[in-house]
Amino acid sequence: MPTPLSRPAILALEDGFVFRGHAFGAAATRVGEVCFNTSMTGYQEILTDPSYSGQIITMTYPEIGNYGVNALDVESDKAQVSGFVIRRLAPRASSWRATRALPEYLAEYGIPGIHGIDTRALTKHLRTKGALRGVLSTEAISDKEAIAQANAWRYEDQDFVDLATCKAAYDWDPDGTLSRKWTLIQGSRAEGALPLTGEDYLAPLPPIRHRIVAYDFGIKLNILRRLRQHGFAVRVVPARTPAEEVLALKPDGVFLSNGPGDPARLTYAHENVRKLIGKVPLFGICLGHQILGYALGGKTFKLKFGHRGGNQPVQEIGGPAHGRVSITSQNHGFAVDADSLPKETVAVSQINLNDRTCEGLAHRQFPIFSVQYHPEASPGPHDTTRFFADFATAIETGKVPA
Repeated sequence: MPTPLSRPAILALEDGFVFRGHAFGAAATRVGEVCFNTSMTGYQEILTDPSYSGQIITMTYPEIGNYGVNALDVESDKAQVSGFVIRRLAPRASSWRATRALPEYLAEYGIPGIHGIDTRALTKHLRTKGALRGVLSTEAISDKEAIAQANAWRYEDQDFVDLATCKAAYDWDPDGTLSRKWTLIQGSRAEGALPLTGEDYLAPLPPIRHRIVAYDFGIKLNILRRLRQHGFAVRVVPARTPAEEVLALKPDGVFLSNGPGDPARLTYAHENVRKLIGKVPLFGICLGHQILGYALGGKTFKLKFGHRGGNQPVQEIGGPAHGRVSITSQNHGFAVDADSLPKETVAVSQINLNDRTCEGLAHRQFPIFSVQYHPEASPGPHDTTRFFADFATAIETGKVPA
């Protein structure tokens, strides 16, 4: 009898290419946009990031699953991707923090995975053709049927934000138990003293300085953690919350979160954010940056294969930090069209050094700014964590920090 890891699986692309490998995770057939991520670690954060809803993610790093899965390194309450594609599945998890194996985790959430395929060939194909629709199946399905299913589906037709956003408003971490930073201090305990307690490896939180509202378009938990770590008390509201209700809360600022899907579809979000301009400081990340672009009079366009990974170089332009380069963590398939923005009121503050696309916006008059990438990382570098502190400065001074 075949073992669970020897079941056949296929990944069929809309253009007729079919990759054959071995199944893991759920016995299922799922359709999605096939993309690749260049991060070397952080597969659990990627799997649980709501921004990946509707996508079949290919990891370019060759071995995945080697440190298993745990309950702490998640960015939402479930795995969000449509499918998972890897080169080699690690036969065992080797981490003291692991509580389960990757295949078991995917199976719980009904997500199929395929391993044993040439992910380098797939990535090169996607770089040439662009992101493609695909079907990942660990069930009995013909190539013809899988290709037909891929061609019948459109990523841009879905409002993934409605699926990802919270159903009701809530206060994030009011008792301060979920946001403390993991920071084990070497030499702080006697050798051999066990067990470790939360006080051994969780840093204390600062006092609350500002109370803000965060629009949840598919918000990552680490963004919420970072906001609290920088002194913000956060009231999270659903994506369709009217601007009038947000202003009635009298927040010190409003945060626009990341999330999945095509920003052009989210006209309700464009209109609500437009009503906030000039009335309250604003800070947006990823999809929040794109929504802000629309609210300020701009548009977006779809990138050929997107920016997904922890090694994207971004350069600041203008101001005293002109020329500074940061390595950033990114996950997006759309970009703000810099030429569509009103130059008299909005400045492009950062650009991607690989393709020169817009990576940041700053309002010339009001304390409003945004970044296309993820300063909270998770996974990825922490070069740009400073933007959370900059949000506090914008609230206190009424200006975008230089």
